[in-house]
Amino acid sequence: MPTLADITEEIRLAARAFREFGAGLINPTVRLGVTGLSGAGKTVFITALVQHLLHGGRLPVFEALAGGRIARARLEPQPDDAVPRFDYERHLDALTQERRWPESTTRISELRLAIDYQSAKRGAPNRTLTLDIVDYPGEWLLDLPLLTMSYPQWSAATLKLSRAGPRAMLAAPWHRQLATLDPAGPEDEQAALQSARLFTDYLNACRNERYAMRLLPPGRFLMPGDLAGSPALTFAPLELPDREAPAGSLFAMMQRRYESYKDLVVRPFYREHFARLDRQIVLVDALAAFNAGPDAVKDLEGALVAILGSFRTGRSSILSALFRPRIDRILFAATKADHLHHANHDRLERFLARVTERAIAQAKFAGAQIDVVALAAVRATREATVARGRERLPAIVGTPLKGESIAGERFDGETEVAAFPGELPDDPAALFAGFRGLTAADETDYRFLRFRPPASDPANGGQTLPHIRLDRALQFLLGDRLA
Repeated sequence: MPTLADITEEIRLAARAFREFGAGLINPTVRLGVTGLSGAGKTVFITALVQHLLHGGRLPVFEALAGGRIARARLEPQPDDAVPRFDYERHLDALTQERRWPESTTRISELRLAIDYQSAKRGAPNRTLTLDIVDYPGEWLLDLPLLTMSYPQWSAATLKLSRAGPRAMLAAPWHRQLATLDPAGPEDEQAALQSARLFTDYLNACRNERYAMRLLPPGRFLMPGDLAGSPALTFAPLELPDREAPAGSLFAMMQRRYESYKDLVVRPFYREHFARLDRQIVLVDALAAFNAGPDAVKDLEGALVAILGSFRTGRSSILSALFRPRIDRILFAATKADHLHHANHDRLERFLARVTERAIAQAKFAGAQIDVVALAAVRATREATVARGRERLPAIVGTPLKGESIAGERFDGETEVAAFPGELPDDPAALFAGFRGLTAADETDYRFLRFRPPASDPANGGQTLPHIRLDRALQFLLGDRLA
């Protein structure tokens, strides 16, 4: 039964949607959500996208720009007083001046671009599209299913997951402490603090690149921000009896804090940001999962299914714009395609289509358009053919990050090398069983190295960064709105 507060909030959201819809009739606006799980390259993608639009980059598949219909793009003041501005200038300096990758996304941020363009229709007046780019951690998306789960349901699902595969070893310290707790016993602040700390340690261990697990809600446990140490982040799953929580019990205490987490963290994110998106790109670091082995690949599949299940998808209409906006286009992008030879890019796309096929089918049924692409928003390598004995092998050439290693050789971060990334299997199913010796047990023999950003290209004055299929991504996400 909706409460008075719920009804009031729905009226407020509907009024805001009505105002935004009216403004959009005069000045069309697209709110583009950019998300991805940790390390997928959200900051790099946004920085490269903005730089290419501002400086007229080489984007041959992006029809509006390639056809000369975009007159100019410019940055506008931050539209939302309550959301930090995406620090485009600092991130661009990191990529181009320092040749280092920018820091990962740990909070929501926003950037507004105005794009002046000519309609593809003859005689139509020039128009301006306002593009609001909303950058947020993908881990926050994994929290949205909590809105429909009770604390006992979440506890049972989380404990079941923590006892499977490599998670069981990583969760052992937390499980030992869990076995000492009596859910029906009295509230115990110290027990809750210790349990939350050990549970968070387990989540962090799962995220380590050796294991590369991605299905890790609650998301704010890994990036608490100003909620660190608050009761809303001081809870953990319990082994629960099949009955209601006794008043004053540890069970009741944990349950109350779980509900507070949903009220203070999850619902505000959904209402204020997520529910207002028109388009969405989800960036996926599939190579990190390949390096860690089949358990990580299966976990990535579960995370992507959970993420796509969170979206309200369907065709946009006046009613949906006014009351419950729907995301009508979602692009899944496998990043770091430059770490593979181009002959493997279609296999990377097939893998991404395979791990999202169930959820994609549901979204398409609702009327949304879904696509997958292998891309590199900033291309850190180039391709070459290298002789090895009598063989001539396809290779990629770039500068590995300092400390990266392969076959026991460590790199200094300054020397360019030729690497042989090998081939992905033609059948994506093989990745779920492991391939070519890529296992979590071998920490040094990573087939997919990480590379530094490229040096500026003097041919274009350092104005735009090299990329792979960034133009295809922009065409899918914005092409129709610039026609």
